[in-house]
Amino acid sequence: MTTNHVKLAHDYLEQVWNQGRTDQAADYLAEDLIQHNPNLPDGRKPLVEFIEGLRQQVPDGRFEIRRSAAEGDLVFVHSLFTTGPEDRGTAVVDIFRIADGAIVEHWDLRESVPENTVSGHEIV
Repeated sequence: MTTNHVKLAHDYLEQVWNQGRTDQAADYLAEDLIQHNPNLPDGRKPLVEFIEGLRQQVPDGRFEIRRSAAEGDLVFVHSLFTTGPEDRGTAVVDIFRIADGAIVEHWDLRESVPENTVSGHEIV
């Protein structure tokens, strides 16, 4: 089951976010999505409206998935979000809870990618 959950999360990020196919949001997101992002209300519709608005402002915005893992009904995706070729990007960790073949709950954390780190290791 967790392999299917990871595929669902990856496909959602690629289709809905990267390709802007918000018409497919219902294939991935529950209508009553529980949202833990402090800037978004619950529900699929507000998220779709946010994605559409962001894509108008940042048409080249893209998630590059670097790694993911799943445990039970949770999928963890660590990715690099960039707004274009010159953008260092933002490291993003999304956590999706999957039920009945849809994302029903979402958490996310973001951090701007610094030019350097003390350890010398990239953050994404």
